[in-house]
Amino acid sequence: MHYNKKQSLVFSKKDATLQWLGSSIGKGFLFLIASFSAVIVFLIFWFIVKDAIPFFAEKGFKEFFTGTNWYPAAEPGEFGALPIFVGTILVTLGAIIIAVPVGICAAVCLSDILPFKIRQIAKPIVEMLAAVPSVAYGFFALVIFAPFLQSLGATTGTNVLNVSIILGIMALPTIVSVAEDALQAVGKDLREGSYALGATRAETLIKVIIPAAASGITAAVVLGIMRAIGETMVVWMASGNAAQIPEPIYNVLQPVRTLTATIAGDMGEADHVIGSMRYHVLFAMAASLLAISFLCNWISEWITTRDP
Repeated sequence: MHYNKKQSLVFSKKDATLQWLGSSIGKGFLFLIASFSAVIVFLIFWFIVKDAIPFFAEKGFKEFFTGTNWYPAAEPGEFGALPIFVGTILVTLGAIIIAVPVGICAAVCLSDILPFKIRQIAKPIVEMLAAVPSVAYGFFALVIFAPFLQSLGATTGTNVLNVSIILGIMALPTIVSVAEDALQAVGKDLREGSYALGATRAETLIKVIIPAAASGITAAVVLGIMRAIGETMVVWMASGNAAQIPEPIYNVLQPVRTLTATIAGDMGEADHVIGSMRYHVLFAMAASLLAISFLCNWISEWITTRDP
């Protein structure tokens, strides 16, 4: 490399080649790092689907998605997973009903009502709920909350209501944090403009701030749903693990079983041999759970990236 009076900066052919080579190596290395997560997700998806295909090839989809008898250890086995899907939906809906109103109200309070110094203390405390191990939540639900529900008249303390309340608490940090960030991102201009037009704080929050942050709040709710769907330990310990559809279906005091709890509880008992339907049906459940998670993630990404 040399400097010429007539030309600003001139690279020799060797220097230009080395620069191009170094740039290409750097870009390739960064691309590999960025692609690592995507490759891992693809491998997980391929591994689960590969072991789920033998079950669907032999048993089909009808029994799995519409059958109500779950006896995988019987001869012949019965693999009706409808009660398990219903149990997953019930505990997730219960968690949403509890977590969404509380989480959004808490986010609004942190964003626009509490003084700044108090908010700086309150928000980390709420986010600390995410640091509590799930087994600790499950232990609380099983040892403390379940007897409390029985003292109120419930037949069993391990039921839909128990799990829904605990899952709602576990989903709160995600909903509060993401929703509060969305409310803060609205900015001061809309707030000051609303106040300048004579609106009260309540009118500003309800008619201006929350609608402006609606996409971020909705994304927070979707992420909270994903948190509830994917939880394993709590539902395994406190749901009752009964593969049944509650009678009536809105009876939240009856035990149920979820997809994640079934996979975790039955994997150790399944025959780990090629062709065992009890083994492959758990991968069919995992594939269904993975499809639900991908759908929720896609909805969240679509909501956060769309134009307001």
